[in-house]
Amino acid sequence: MIDVADIRLRYRQAARFLDERGRRLFAANEALACGYGGVSAVAIATGLARSTINRGIRELQVGHPDNAARVRRRGGGRKSAVAHQPGLPAALEALIEDAIRGDPCSPLRWVSRSLRQIVKALAAQGFQASQRVVANLLRALKYSCQANRKTREGGNHPDRDAQFKYINTTVKAAIAAGEPAISVDTKKKELVGDFKNAGRELRRQGDPEQVRVHDFKLPELGKVAPYGVYDIAANHGWVSVGIDADTGAFAVESIRRWWQKLGKPRYPDATRLVITADCGGSNGPQLKLWKRELQRFANETGLKVTVTHLPPGTSKWNKIEHRLFAFITMNWRGKPLVSHQVIVQLIGATTTETGLKVCCEIDSSSYPKGVNVTDEEMQAIRIARDDFHGEWNYTISPNQQPP
Repeated sequence: MIDVADIRLRYRQAARFLDERGRRLFAANEALACGYGGVSAVAIATGLARSTINRGIRELQVGHPDNAARVRRRGGGRKSAVAHQPGLPAALEALIEDAIRGDPCSPLRWVSRSLRQIVKALAAQGFQASQRVVANLLRALKYSCQANRKTREGGNHPDRDAQFKYINTTVKAAIAAGEPAISVDTKKKELVGDFKNAGRELRRQGDPEQVRVHDFKLPELGKVAPYGVYDIAANHGWVSVGIDADTGAFAVESIRRWWQKLGKPRYPDATRLVITADCGGSNGPQLKLWKRELQRFANETGLKVTVTHLPPGTSKWNKIEHRLFAFITMNWRGKPLVSHQVIVQLIGATTTETGLKVCCEIDSSSYPKGVNVTDEEMQAIRIARDDFHGEWNYTISPNQQPP
């Protein structure tokens, strides 16, 4: 009886040292040694085609001494699909951009569309690619299919996918026009002090850093609320580390500081700012203080502020989560956040191989809770709501030209 497992083991041990011809002849020799049914068994064990193994058997029986120096004839081998269609990778990534899913604890991206659907969509654009070609390209683009994971925070809104497409269209249009487009959110609040921080870091064996057993807030240090602003086109982040309440005023002040320090020098001719934000927290669409402060920001800068909110229950798919916050968490893993200065230094030192840079500073201002926004202040806001879900998509224009 032919033992396929033994053949597979022998092939794997030898294949890494062999070229194409060597692997073919090795498989052919195994097939001859097995006798009847050997070609089928070796094909299963090695993954080589039966025709390849049969060609190797003919070479063993006849021999090709005159052509021994070459593995295949000159010019042999089929060119890759990308060589014939250079625009295929870009078309594939653009096609699946709307289907991106993310995890805030990992920068890995994956897609929810099947290979068959992607092949059909590419064919509609004039590209020819098999499912295997698409799978290889997806792996090269850092995509992979993964099992379900608990990431949903709420119900599935019927217009969720349509809103994601609307956000992507708005952001792409702004970037194409040279206007700034940012993603904003508040990172998880952190205790300041010698508390345990998840993860590990290199230290001398047997000398772990000592931290507190219980996570009770230290009155003299308290908590911090890092509010992030991520420039989508520039791959540049700004984080304001607040030491007071996380309110709408604090959120807009963080955006204001980003604009003064980074945004305005980078976009001196900008007339509009596009903001993508969650559907809750200090930048929620129902928060009056958020809109009032955005109106003040628009009046100060002369910018039209276009806001697009992510649908309910999808905050973990905000770009800032897996393009900025995920890397900050990885950078300070295993390091106790013992002081405000340590937090600022760890955030500011966060970089990636793709060019991410982060600026960070402490915001020591006070932001009281329960601020009342009057009806007169709300009526003074120049807000234009879009036809598609105006509660999520709106533009606030300046009331007057800035001085």
